[in-house]
Amino acid sequence: MPKVHSRLEFIPQRFNDGVVKLVHLLLPLVLRFRTRPWLMGGIVRIDAVHTERLVDLYQQFQGGKIRFLMGFRHAEVEDPLCLLYLMSRLLPQAAIQAGIKLQLPIHNHFIYDRGMTIWAGKWLGWLFSRGGGIPIHRGKPLDRAALREARGLLINGRFPFTIAPEGATNGHGETLSPLEPGLAQLGFWGVEDLNKANRQELVYILPMGIRYYFVTPSWQKIEGLLGQLESQSGLEVKQLSQEHWKNPANYLYPRLLSLGEHLLTKIEEFYRRFYHQSLPKLNEDSSSNYNQFLALRLQRLLDVALKVAENYFGLSSQGSIIDRCRRLEEAGWNYIYREDIKDLKTLSALDLGLANWVAEEADLRLKHMRMVESFVAVSANYIQEKPTAERFAETLWILFDTIERIKGKKMPRRPYLGKRWVKITIGEPICVTERWENYHNSRQQAKQAVNQLTEDLQIALEKLIVDE
Repeated sequence: MPKVHSRLEFIPQRFNDGVVKLVHLLLPLVLRFRTRPWLMGGIVRIDAVHTERLVDLYQQFQGGKIRFLMGFRHAEVEDPLCLLYLMSRLLPQAAIQAGIKLQLPIHNHFIYDRGMTIWAGKWLGWLFSRGGGIPIHRGKPLDRAALREARGLLINGRFPFTIAPEGATNGHGETLSPLEPGLAQLGFWGVEDLNKANRQELVYILPMGIRYYFVTPSWQKIEGLLGQLESQSGLEVKQLSQEHWKNPANYLYPRLLSLGEHLLTKIEEFYRRFYHQSLPKLNEDSSSNYNQFLALRLQRLLDVALKVAENYFGLSSQGSIIDRCRRLEEAGWNYIYREDIKDLKTLSALDLGLANWVAEEADLRLKHMRMVESFVAVSANYIQEKPTAERFAETLWILFDTIERIKGKKMPRRPYLGKRWVKITIGEPICVTERWENYHNSRQQAKQAVNQLTEDLQIALEKLIVDE
């Protein structure tokens, strides 16, 4: 049962060469067993395209000519591990082949969500700190401690910076979530701080795409997971005939739609009955497309789920779904990790009991937000427009996570659906310094420049996750 805690302290980065070298050494084993620890599975190969661009940037960085940030596509929790493999294995090899000598280790500072240490444990904060990471509160309008340290490392740190501009994983390999402006803003702050220090280095942002592919798609495993979810949801599990396996996507897709509609109906009724929410039944005729009809119901349900949590915390429902999720997360943490309690031992038994009560209630309300967070990128036509094994798997994993969280599991391990390989594509670097004139004259110009850079980065990342 969740209990009250003292405030979440800032975890300063304390880069340690020995820890990073050990992580680099163990990384291939971690990647190989990440998805299915008890069998040979998981990620078996990582390829990189246009590594010469990254080698060139590191050479200039180590020569004192530039500072740069890397903005990477963030679809899955394995992304940072894949990037670590790029830095520790593929990049040094590419540099040697090009006859370029880079200083080792090739590494990067990075920003990570403070909540990761809550879900995974304090050991992760210790590890990330020694790896040069900076924790940030995603829901705070301004996390001063994190931004202060990030700005300092950006112009004086030993390594470049890596940031996921989407802010969180969305579980979709071929759909990019709207980017947050933090990466672009940090780039302009870097230019500003270098100018104040009378330094001539240029600042760049490098977009990086990451895609996951099955080595050999296993439709049997995909069908098995679909059947498992149908069974857990109370649906009849239909068996495919031998004839159906010749083109399984055609027969699995209607089952997936039925499962989605069943889950929508169940959860809608849950909010109607137990949270007294107005969710009138929609007429399917109001939409010319069944997928769009389900998408409309899903968006309405996500809005209602967020409102249930927002009403409890006294928050407004303004902004995008992502913005609302961030505010709710921070509000929940404020009830669980209390800024106003310096030492829990000084509380009376009554006060401690009340504080625990508040923490339990906040944790329960955050479950509504977590469910919504899982469905942020779900669209009506993701599978229909391209019924690949990868898209089926991604959608089923999202449904699996949702059902497991409803069952009470905080960090469910996703079922293994086959060996995968990864393709990392290095994009064209974007020079932030060249945009300085459009940024520094006024607050309005600064906002426009940040928005334009964020939009350009969004376009660049979308191009990098499309199969060539």
